[in-house]
Amino acid sequence: MVMDARSGKVIYSHNADTKLHPAGLTKMMTLYIAFEAIKNGEISERTLVSISNKAASEPPAKLGLKSGQKINLVLLIRATAIMGANDTATAIAEAISGSELAFARRMNKTAKALGMTQTTFKNAHGLTQRGHVSTARDMTILGRQLIYGYPEYYKLFSKITDNAGVRSVRHTNRKFLRNYNGADGIKTGYTRAAGFNIVGSAERGTKRVIGTIFGGQTTAFRDKKMGELLDLGFKKAPNHVSIIKPPLHPGNNGLEPSL
Repeated sequence: MVMDARSGKVIYSHNADTKLHPAGLTKMMTLYIAFEAIKNGEISERTLVSISNKAASEPPAKLGLKSGQKINLVLLIRATAIMGANDTATAIAEAISGSELAFARRMNKTAKALGMTQTTFKNAHGLTQRGHVSTARDMTILGRQLIYGYPEYYKLFSKITDNAGVRSVRHTNRKFLRNYNGADGIKTGYTRAAGFNIVGSAERGTKRVIGTIFGGQTTAFRDKKMGELLDLGFKKAPNHVSIIKPPLHPGNNGLEPSL
């Protein structure tokens, strides 16, 4: 699917409502809720999160957290957004909701509220789990929510590298960010069951488009197809469209992000 991000109008779609494994695209919702929780004053970027055995034992990709370690939430957010770390995603979930199961319930409630009608989350990281599914349409909707709902945090998705405390991390899709004119995010995902997934967005002049691809055969194939999809979006999107920001959950504590 490719959408005019300004208006939310779909420009092109193909099998956009087919339920598939979202893989690491799941972390977009994990981060959306983290941003929401910070805005609502439920938690602070400076909160010291205690790492559980469960979080520390998640499989790669991972930051390398140790059980019992304490680390600022802001560093967990950076590693989750930039390198797609599974251990940090689980740690964020536990810090906000007490357990990953409770966090998954919040993910599903939030997805429903945002209009993601074909999505069911079972975990915070996107590793393959039965019943953990989404669609290209739903992930495009979520990407648009991140762009317009949390612009102060959205810039994180275009950072090629950053410090995540334990070590520096590099963006999983830095080639696409560097090579596609105007690209500024958002997230990639891969598992054997899912293939190579991506939600990509780019801005050129007055236009901003956002697209999603599920099931790419390789990273090169995925990036090529995303480029073609966004090219189509830029070609067909009108020059001037009023921005219709999607509704956001209420709550803002007024803190400036330090990301």
